[in-house]
Amino acid sequence: MCGLAGILDLSRRAGPEALRDAVARMASTLHHRGPDDEGVWVDADAGIALGHQRLSILDLSRTGRQPMLSGSGRYVIAFNGEIYNYQELRRELHSESGGAMAFRSNSDTEVMLAAFDRWGVEASVKRFNGMFAFAAWDRRHRSLYLGRDRMGEKPLYYGWVGRTLLFASELKALRAHADFSAEINRDALAIYLRHDYIPTPHSIYKGVKKLPPATVLTVTPDPVSDGLPATYWSLKDVAIRGVADPLLGSQDDLIEELDALLRDAVRIRMVADVPLGAFLSGGIDSSTVVALMQAQTPRPVQTFSIGFYESGYNEAAHAKAVAEHLGTAHTELYVTPAEAQAVIPRLPTIYDEPFADSSQIPTFLVSQLARRHVTVSLSGDGGDEVFAGYSKYLWNIGMCKLVSRVPLSLRRAGARAITRVSRRQWDGIFRGLGPVHPNGGKRRSLGHKLHKLAGILELPDLKAMYVGLVSHWLKPELVVRGSQEPMTLLTMPDSWSGLANLTAQMMFIDSVTYLPDDILTKLDRASMAVSLEARVPLLDHRILELAWRIPLSLKVRQKKGKWLLRELLYRYVPRTLVDRPKSGFGLPLGAWLRGPLRPWAEELLDKRRIRDEGFFDPQPVRALWTEHLAGRGAWEYHLWAILMFQGWLEEHRRPRQAAMETEAIGVR
Repeated sequence: MCGLAGILDLSRRAGPEALRDAVARMASTLHHRGPDDEGVWVDADAGIALGHQRLSILDLSRTGRQPMLSGSGRYVIAFNGEIYNYQELRRELHSESGGAMAFRSNSDTEVMLAAFDRWGVEASVKRFNGMFAFAAWDRRHRSLYLGRDRMGEKPLYYGWVGRTLLFASELKALRAHADFSAEINRDALAIYLRHDYIPTPHSIYKGVKKLPPATVLTVTPDPVSDGLPATYWSLKDVAIRGVADPLLGSQDDLIEELDALLRDAVRIRMVADVPLGAFLSGGIDSSTVVALMQAQTPRPVQTFSIGFYESGYNEAAHAKAVAEHLGTAHTELYVTPAEAQAVIPRLPTIYDEPFADSSQIPTFLVSQLARRHVTVSLSGDGGDEVFAGYSKYLWNIGMCKLVSRVPLSLRRAGARAITRVSRRQWDGIFRGLGPVHPNGGKRRSLGHKLHKLAGILELPDLKAMYVGLVSHWLKPELVVRGSQEPMTLLTMPDSWSGLANLTAQMMFIDSVTYLPDDILTKLDRASMAVSLEARVPLLDHRILELAWRIPLSLKVRQKKGKWLLRELLYRYVPRTLVDRPKSGFGLPLGAWLRGPLRPWAEELLDKRRIRDEGFFDPQPVRALWTEHLAGRGAWEYHLWAILMFQGWLEEHRRPRQAAMETEAIGVR
């Protein structure tokens, strides 16, 4: 796990020292991603410079350092991530060469380069099982390849500054280049308010893109060419083929097949030359990962969880019970509100562009806890998208029946009836149900959710309803001045085609939008901020290809998602320890904004400040803030998006040199 940065200067006017200094300055901002070693490679005649910051995981010696040249000398690479099947590929390469191919290290990077030499870049990436982002320079053909893993676990940004292409693991490295203008993209800001993240390929800066998952971009300077990134693997094709060719075995047979494949996905992610552990929340996904880890090692797995003193947000007790049953070496940390809030000023530097999933705070805290003990941690992320774990997939089944039976006019009348009762009144009603309903007093912000449901009921069809369901600010163009919200995979009609079942469509759309741009972004930035490598076994592409062949009836059953995965987990953990309503990795954000965070929020949401900055219309922002403070609405997530942008903007506008110095040392 590392950080990479690079420059391709087509003017070729910069000398070797100027290129070296520029790329070294870019790479140094990524020190937190790779504090163990650093390297620079420059070919001024070609105008190419690669920089690398290394977090040593495999082959800790200097033979594993980057940028690295291939055995033939044709390719040089700067690489971030892991190739989990590198040992298998190494054996295959050795065999194909008749035993002539020799390796000087035990690193996966050297195997990648040998694969490029033998099979070419495009053919090689199809063979890789891993999480990766790389920049590879072909010295023979003077071509640059930028590549990213199938599901987008590792990030890669790129953009042109005149005739110079800049690329890096994080935006802060691009900002470190003297010619980078850092002009804010208002259209991207609009989609940020809708989603709480900026979807691929957009970024917060004009002219800068995120490389999409499962693609390779080829840039050929002579003549200049950098067309659209080429897709080497398609989740949509996987989904369509899987639904059309479902597995027909018995439930027990399917559980056996899934168990065997998950075991192997976990096994290959346990290979490391440094201490390794796992995040454990006590939920289905992380418990499954930890159970399969513990089943494959004689030593107790090191597991980590974060607890909160607010009972409605604390899952540490569940994690501890699972850890005790499995016999792991468990570490938990209960965090006070002050400790959690202390992370907030660091978020703009950690996330590098506006990002407003508030679970970014506990994700950072559990990463920080784990890093005190290990260098690699496995995570259960991805299970909800792959095995239908979100409650909205259950919601969809009921909503399909409602739309088919109730005309739009009656739905709109029902929506008006819901909104006649205020959000605060609905919350009071549900609190009153506590003594007679098992979850009546425990569910949070039900009034807000009912009002959101009312807005969705008024939409004409199921797809529009789903877009509304996953949106935060429903009309962000009215909030972001001078913006025009661009189309995304969520809103483009052809993104949904090919899958007849709406639940399958929802799972697919979540897997190519919310999963890489929210969940995996959150995990990467939080873990890398403390120099921790996070690995995600449930996103092994073999698991995805198997899961899409599992019939939906074995994923959603008995009003529960992830049914088959649950049945597998019950082989290792009693169902009484993990069978409970799904809970997010949340915080009491609403109460904090009315309480200890109010002075901080008041400053950032000041009406004059918002007006003078010129990005937001202050009227709707202040209206929600007033309602939230008065308890008339639960607007914490809408406001958090505004606050995260405001905090990011404050960091963005700092003098460049001071910002670079802070970025280089501030998150270690």
